Amino acid sequence: MKTQFVSLLAACALLFVIGFAQSASAENTPQAGVAAPAASAPAGVAVVVEEVVAPAAVVAPTTNKGDTAWMMVATLLVILMTIPGLALFYGGLVRSKNMLSVLMQVFMVFSLIVVLWCIYGYSLAFTEGNSFIGSFDRLFLNGIWDPVNATFAAAATFSKGIVIPEFVFVAFQSTFAAITCSLVIGSFAERAKFSSVLLFIVLWFTFSYLPIAHMVWFWPGPDSITDAATLASATAKAGWLWQKGALDFAGGTVVHINAAMAGLVGAYVIGKRVGFGKESMAPHSLTMTMIGSSLLWVGWFGFNAGSALEAGDIAALAFVNTLLATACATISWVFAEWLFKGRPTMLGGASGAVAGLVAITPACGFVGPMGALAIGVLAGIICLWGVNGLKKLLGADDSLDVFGVHGVGGSLGALLTGVFASPSLGGQGIFDYVANKMSPDYSISGQVWIQFQAVLTTIIWSGVVSLIAYKLVDIVIGLRVPEQEEREGLDITSHGETAYHIG
Repeated sequence: MKTQFVSLLAACALLFVIGFAQSASAENTPQAGVAAPAASAPAGVAVVVEEVVAPAAVVAPTTNKGDTAWMMVATLLVILMTIPGLALFYGGLVRSKNMLSVLMQVFMVFSLIVVLWCIYGYSLAFTEGNSFIGSFDRLFLNGIWDPVNATFAAAATFSKGIVIPEFVFVAFQSTFAAITCSLVIGSFAERAKFSSVLLFIVLWFTFSYLPIAHMVWFWPGPDSITDAATLASATAKAGWLWQKGALDFAGGTVVHINAAMAGLVGAYVIGKRVGFGKESMAPHSLTMTMIGSSLLWVGWFGFNAGSALEAGDIAALAFVNTLLATACATISWVFAEWLFKGRPTMLGGASGAVAGLVAITPACGFVGPMGALAIGVLAGIICLWGVNGLKKLLGADDSLDVFGVHGVGGSLGALLTGVFASPSLGGQGIFDYVANKMSPDYSISGQVWIQFQAVLTTIIWSGVVSLIAYKLVDIVIGLRVPEQEEREGLDITSHGETAYHIG
């Protein structure tokens, strides 16, 4: 199965190379201008075919206190997603002897990544460098505070003339990096060394998360665009997938597919749990899992609506779409499970909610409510297959179904973003920052092709980086605990504690 997986990865790499060559040679591929729906949402690029409308007058960027307050609240909500949301969601799914090990891994990974983000991560992801990675201009967050002029730097939003404090943007994006890295550990829960988890995460964060985040999300901002010439200049400075026009509002590629591939590769490399397929490995506390999924749902409003970077119309749209898609996915998963397995389960409800949250993440600020409804319904059904049928086909012991939910759901959401972002289907379309209005041109097939390239790029990049990182860690300190320690449980053997004291 490992050989088959490597062959599959090689085949994907070949498809990626072919797609890259085709897109590089196609002169009519939409690459000429940066775009975003409505004026306050992340986006990719759009063709600017004429300069009929005069550029808007230059507006001095201003910091809006309402936007700033909203972004700080959104940051707190995303923190809530990870600690304690994801920790409890994962913790309830493992056996009781491994509960604390999962909580500890999530808690420490979150803390570690926040520190690394402020040291070098933010700089490499969100400063100008090349198409694949940023620079060290903000190393140790240098330059945000100007002691000479006693001023703080500001970060661009998606509206001309509107900015937020850069420190707020730093904090907000740190929580994205932290939860992405925390997601990975679910695939190899109950058997990995604590030290190997931390070392792998450092390597993967540096060489996979940061480049993908830069490729998808970095651009110079709307205030750098006044005409076709400045548009071309801004586009050339943006991340590679941004230049191509990939739409990812809040992290379908950067967060979910990226983490899912790292987890799947880890499940293959580390191997199956002792007794897998022979012993019961049922979740020890679905109560904890339900609480965790509920906290994830609540926190996800900060994750998605906060990605608008403003407290405006697009944030409201993302909020409603997140609510609707998640509810639809919960219902569709539970009813599909009820139909095919005979009983609706709490595990199905919690998993369906997360599947809906994952799938709507890349689309929430681009599609209309009915598009969100469709994405949610499909996510519940297809991700149910992902954790059952697809999981059997892959043959990996993905302990907590990270790939089946986040990989499948993230890919589905990313592709459907290209469909339902179309104005003809109630979507926002693409904003032309030169004409300062919505672009009249939108090709569903063209955008879906761009979305596919973004998905494939993330799969290959994360897969290759993960494989190399796991092998390096295995050589240096080893990846897996001894069999006896695994049987006894990682709570005691790795941390000297137990989650529950009865009597």
